[in-house]
Amino acid sequence: MNPNAPAPVAAQVSLLEFPCTFPIKIMGRTRDGFAQAILDIVRRHVPDFDGATLEMRSSSAGNYLSLTATIEATSREQLDALYIELVAHPMVAMVL
Repeated sequence: MNPNAPAPVAAQVSLLEFPCTFPIKIMGRTRDGFAQAILDIVRRHVPDFDGATLEMRSSSAGNYLSLTATIEATSREQLDALYIELVAHPMVAMVL
């Protein structure tokens, strides 16, 4: 066992206290259906998420769309699962 290896994700200490308000920024190319696809993913992990609160901003040239979903996170596991699904989506370029 390597003593310098990072701890597994589950063993890492979280600096967040749950529940907490947590903003997630998702960026992708401007395409039909992008915002709806992201909303569907967020609602799978946060069923009571109000889609009307999803913030949208276009890049200056209009090629990219940035979405911010501010959720009420209930656990580290919930956030991890949401991030994994968002990052895996083919329309998503980046998740912060």
